[in-house]
Amino acid sequence: MAQTVNVGELTLPQLELLKGQLDQEVEFLSSSIAQLKVVQTKYVEAKDCLNVLNKSNEGKDLLVPLTSSMYVPGKLSDVERVLIDVGTGYYVEKTADDARDFFKRKIDFLTKQMEKIQPALQEKHAMKQAVVEMMSQKIQQLTALGAAQGATTKA
Repeated sequence: MAQTVNVGELTLPQLELLKGQLDQEVEFLSSSIAQLKVVQTKYVEAKDCLNVLNKSNEGKDLLVPLTSSMYVPGKLSDVERVLIDVGTGYYVEKTADDARDFFKRKIDFLTKQMEKIQPALQEKHAMKQAVVEMMSQKIQQLTALGAAQGATTKA
């Protein structure tokens, strides 16, 4: 269970450590959201590609990717069924409508995951900002204290 810490009671080195920890957490959460968005974009693109599968395109010539930069000619022979990569090298044959539903579910799931992470990210940003402000105040206090001590030693 996390314990509450008053940042005003922490020393400057402790605040620096806390800021470093919050930086790492913010970076991790931001990276997680970015990765989820990349996967979500792939699902959106796959769902959009299903719109090309209609009877008027059946039998048309197309290029089949072998790698990201190598293609072979092919023909679109079946517009009713598609193979979907469901992960770890497994593919499932589905109808185009079932594939649309599959992609919609995946997109919705990823959206919900990002919505769960976003508040935590905002909270960490706010905590980090509070720590930075407290560090600034402590530095100003130390600077003022040093200036005051310097003035009294000269007198």
